[in-house]
Parts: sequence; C-alpha cells; structure tokens
Amino acid sequence: MREFFGGVGMLGRGFAYWRRRPSLMLLGLVPAVIVALVLLGGLIALASVLPRLTEVLTPFADGWPTLWATVIRITVGTATVGAALVLVAISFTALTLFVGEPFYARIWRAVESDGGTGAINAPYGFWRSLGDAVSLIARGAVIALLALVLGFLPLVGGLVSTVVGVTLTGWIVADELTSRAFTARGLTGPERRALRRAHRARVLGFGVATQLCFLVPLGAVVAMPAAVAGSTLLARSLLDDAPQPTGLTTAPHAQNAAGSVES
Repeated sequence: MREFFGGVGMLGRGFAYWRRRPSLMLLGLVPAVIVALVLLGGLIALASVLPRLTEVLTPFADGWPTLWATVIRITVGTATVGAALVLVAISFTALTLFVGEPFYARIWRAVESDGGTGAINAPYGFWRSLGDAVSLIARGAVIALLALVLGFLPLVGGLVSTVVGVTLTGWIVADELTSRAFTARGLTGPERRALRRAHRARVLGFGVATQLCFLVPLGAVVAMPAAVAGSTLLARSLLDDAPQPTGLTTAPHAQNAAGSVES
C-alpha cells in the first residue's frame, strides 16, 4: 500500500505546481477547457436520448410487467452511462494531450528543469502524439465496453463496473502521461513497460487518483496540468529506482537523449 499511496502523492506534488508555477499551469487549462466543453456536449446529447436508447437496447422487456421492465432499463441505462464516463475520461486525456502538446511540453520540461535535468529534449513529434491519442482512445473503448458488460451483473454491476473501469483507465492514463518523460530520454517501448511493471502499485496509485479527479465536475480541467507535472515526477521516480545494471538510470538517458538531439 505504501507504493500505491506513493503514486497518489505524485499527483499531489503535481498539484503543488499550481503554487510554484501558476502562470505555466494556467496555460494548461486552455486545451483542457476546449476538450471538456466538447465532451460535455456529447454527454448532454447522450442524456437526452438515454430513455429511448435503453428501450432500443431492451426490446425483450416490452412484454414484461412494468416494474421489471423499469428495473432492467434502469440497469441498462446506468451501465451505459458508466461506460460513457469511462470513454469520456480516456478521450479527454488523449484529446487534451494531443491538442495541448505545446502547452504541456512546457509544463513537463519545467518539472525536469526543477529536478536538474532540463537538457533532455528528445523529440516527441506530431505523428507519435497522434498515434498515442488514437491508441489511448481505442484502449479506452475496449475498457468502456467491458464496463458496460459488467454493469449488467445483478445487484453489484454498478459497483464492479466502476471499480474495474477506474482501475484499468487509471493504468493506461498513467501509461500515456509518463510517456513524454520517458521518450525524452530515448527509452524504448519495452523499457518503458518494464519500468512501469516494476512498480505497478505506484503507477496504479497515480493513475487511479488522476481518474478520480477527472470524474469530479470540472476536476478534469484543473487536474490535467497537475497530472502532467505529477506524471513527470512519477517517471523520474521510476527511473531513480531502476536497477543500475539495466542502464535505465536518469543520468545516462539524459546524456543519450541530449547527444541524439545534438547529432
């Protein structure tokens, strides 16, 4: 549990940057607000058609007694909303990072600079950013579908769907957010995955805490810049704790990344 709460603490340290670098963090609100408004419009549209949608999804209940038909349709509606929230949370992260890449690059570089490694600057690139956004949304869609199916479980469906959705989305959100700091050091995909697997609880603690913030009204907008800062601190902590023989320490990668940029 210490590792898990250590990950939660990384997000808390990210929020501390609102005090340390307020003007920089305010820049991070711009893409978050734009994407949040678009996705909010989608949720409002879903809410407006939800009663009809639940009827379309449950034609078999048309001949049932009114009470049971209402119960099953409320269950389906709840599961649909839960799945939609999972997909919106993932889409928000993916789209905000893609739209706001120049803004968030300044935030994570400031965190690196504060930590004494401001020279690392391996390019992330437009196409990589786009590919990561598409991949994140695709994985989020799979999790949303799983959450929808779990929501149909009698009695405990809503709870199980929420717990599984938040846990899985928290992991992939942490995966995506830490990618910038890792890529800047020239780490490959397998190296990044190895670092995260070595400290699953810490990564999960950060991701779950971030997801819970995203589920609070307006929380996603305020938390996004903090999540970028916190994920950079998380990535640095994973690198600091990596075994020396793997060659994944901060300094060598900083040097390699800087050298590749100079070349």
